[in-house]
This record gives sequence, structure tokens and C-alpha cells, in this order.
Amino acid sequence: MASNYNSHEKVHNNGTKIFHQTEVVVVVVPFPAQGHLNQLLHLSRLILSYNIPIHFIGTATHNKQAIIRAQGWDPKSVANIHIHDFNVPSFASPLPNPNAKTKFPSHLLPSFEASSKLREPVANLLQSLSSVAKRVVVIYDSLMACVVQDAIHIANCESYTFHSVSAFTMFLYFMDTMGKGKEKAFVGKNSHDDYNNIIPEVPSLEGCFSTQFIDFITSQYEFHKFSKGSIYNTTRAIESPYMELIESIISTKTHWALGPFNPIVIEKKSYKGNKHFSIEWLDKKSPRSVIYVSFGTTTAFSDEQIRELSIGLEQSKQNFIWVLRDADKGDIFDVDEVRRVELPKGFEERVEHEGVGLIIRDWAPQLEILSHPSIGGFMSHCGWNSCMESITMGVPIAAWPMHSDQPRNRVLVTQVLKVGLVVKDWAHRNELVASSSIESAVKRLMATKEGDEMRQRAMNLKSVILKSKDEGGVSRVEIDSFIAHITR
Repeated sequence: MASNYNSHEKVHNNGTKIFHQTEVVVVVVPFPAQGHLNQLLHLSRLILSYNIPIHFIGTATHNKQAIIRAQGWDPKSVANIHIHDFNVPSFASPLPNPNAKTKFPSHLLPSFEASSKLREPVANLLQSLSSVAKRVVVIYDSLMACVVQDAIHIANCESYTFHSVSAFTMFLYFMDTMGKGKEKAFVGKNSHDDYNNIIPEVPSLEGCFSTQFIDFITSQYEFHKFSKGSIYNTTRAIESPYMELIESIISTKTHWALGPFNPIVIEKKSYKGNKHFSIEWLDKKSPRSVIYVSFGTTTAFSDEQIRELSIGLEQSKQNFIWVLRDADKGDIFDVDEVRRVELPKGFEERVEHEGVGLIIRDWAPQLEILSHPSIGGFMSHCGWNSCMESITMGVPIAAWPMHSDQPRNRVLVTQVLKVGLVVKDWAHRNELVASSSIESAVKRLMATKEGDEMRQRAMNLKSVILKSKDEGGVSRVEIDSFIAHITR
């Protein structure tokens, strides 16, 4: 149950609002990419439900981005959340390159580098809060470790690392760093299941990251040693074996599976009187008859790939909603130069006239779309946010990974959880996906017995997750235990 933490607001001499006589405050430090901002904003919602004040840190640009894109709740209508807009050096915000050899969004690096300069304002805030709170708890994205390094010098401050990826992917990363051949010892210790079910073959990390970004990740390593434990946006209801394996390997720290972070019941009243046009369109469709197509905020397709995708979707004869946007720029509000992605002539008019397809060119209400009864599948890049949202809404995935953790999330979704199929294999990542392959994947997911079975498994996982959030359920016990720990 929620605990009450009484607090009296005052303004510190540096202009920062802080709290007087507060038991515990939580400071959240996200990484400035949408898939990271979103997860930590959703985690803030969960912690706020226990009446613990949240201080959410970032640049004005990225905080605004997180808040205007929040789905399933409105951060501006919640008491006790304090958004801190800190200044960083101005950074370049170039367009993504749709024809780049690798799909990693290297154009975002200047914004990442700029946010790593938040150390001083964060240290000042922690110092201010520490003088009026019994305990200051810092939850920071693993890619922002250098920014919170001064927490170690504050007696009543403790920090926790948030890993923005699945437990499956994180376990594989730990195994990679230990070297091959040691997996079997850990699996044997933790599970009676067949070894190959627990650790299937996964792609190497080749092609997943740029070398500059690997350097950026490496630069954060030395600061992780100060953290008291790790937090994951997952639930033991679906990733218990991997949480146990991580606990075996990194046994000196506590590991918390506090997910799913995203709201899992989307209230109809969150429409605020105006339904998004995509929801009105879905209202006219039969149950589970529409595939939702979206590749997240860091994918930039070439014109040629967009043409193949449009032909494949149309030839599949299945209903679809396609979010057709370019990848985010480092500053999403910098709209002086934005690429408008072009479709083949007549395609959009044709599919909309026939009522089979809808194109969304702006930000889409993904959680509301996935939770709609007419959605029966999701063609996705397999970013962890999208995977969790799809699984919690009971929607199977047509997996088309682009970079980062996505190729390994694809394995989790299709081979371990068995709630998806592969559109593009990572081994062929540099090849164009032909319209015929796209048509075939869409039909398999939406119009075959195999697809129906995946939908049923996805619905079963959804009900397992919903149950885990009830009183006494594994997810509820975990978050209660984390809250009890930080408020001890």
C-alpha cells in the first residue's frame, strides 16, 4: 500500500524547489533518447503512487520531449513530480541518414555528449536535497553514470542503476564480458529447464552500435561501482530465469525487476474528450484484424525500403496502421529541416479510400493503439519499450530489428516467449527487405493458424502480467519490496 511522506516545499537559494522535512526523495536521471526517457518517466509514475516525491532531471528540450509524449497518464496533472530543466552546452541536431550502412542513430551522439555535462547541476541539486531529506535516492540510466558520480560523497544519498534493456539482453551482455563457456554452470544452478530453451543462439553484437557509441558506453563503466543495485523494466512473471542468472553472476548487488513500467490498463477517459483519428479508424474494424506498423524513434528507412514496405503491406490485403516518421533528431523541436518521407504515387489515397490502411506521419498514441481490440499484430523494430508495451497489451510481434539490443530482443520475443515471427534476420541486416517477404510475414501473423496461436500466447502473457501486478503477485511484491527498501 502507499505510504505517506509529508513534505513542505521551499525554494533553495539557487532557485531550486526542494522539500523541507521530507523522509525520502527520489531523483531520476534519464538518458536523452526517447526509449530511455519514456521508461524512466513511467517508473516515476509508479514511485509517485507511493507518495514519494520525484525530481526528474534533464535538459529543457529532453524534459519537454518526455512530457509531451507521455502516454496513459499526464505528468503535468500529478502532484509531487518536479521537473528540473538544466542547461548544457548547445549541441548539433543533424538529420538522420536513411542511407547509412548501419542503422545505429549516430546523428544523436551530439545530444548524448551534451547531456553528459549535467554533472555539476545534478551534484548541486543532490547537495540541496540531502540537507532537508532523510534520504536521497538516485535512479540513473546506466548511460548517465558519470553525471551522478558525486552522489558517493553525500552521506544520506544512495544510487541505483537503471538498465533500459530486457533481463535476457543484460544477462547475455554479462556472459559476453565473462567469456564463452561459463553459461552452462549458471543455467544448471538456476533452472531445471533445458539449457537451449534458456539460452538460445543469439546474434553477435556486430553491427549493433557505432564505435563512438561503444566508447561512450565504456566511459560510464567506472562509475557503476558506486551503485547499490540495478533496476530493470521487466517482470519476473516473464523473465524470471534471466533475473536469477544475473543475480548469480553479479551477486554483490540487489537486482529489482520493477516492470512493466508502462500503464497496462489504458483508461478511455485519457482521450480528454478528443479521440486520436487512428482510434476512431480502429473503432470501425473487427477485433484483431489490424497490424500496427511502427519502427520507433531511431529508425530512418531509405526511400527504396519504404517503397518495398508499402507494396508488401498493400499486397498482404490486411488492414494496417503505419506510423511513417523519420528518426528523431537530437532536438525534436528543431523543425527547420525535417525529411518528409515520400510514399509511392497514389498509395496513400488508394489504401485510405479502400479503408484498409491508415498512415500516421506524426507522433502516434502507441499504447492506446496497441490496447485497442482491433489490433492483432505489431510490426516492430523490437526496441525494449515497444516489446514491453506489445507484450503487456497481448499483441504478437513481426520482428524487424535495426540496431542496439533489438536483434537480441527479437530472439527473446520469437524463440523464448514465442509471441512473434521474424521479418528480417540479423544476418541479412544490410540487405533490402523485398515486398514479397513483407507481404508473407504480414499474412503469416494476421491470417494463419500459426498467427492465431501467437496471438493466444500473447494474450496469455498479458493475463500473467496483469495477475502479477495484483496484491501478492510477483511484480507487486517486487515494487513493494523496493519501496520498503528505499524508505527503510
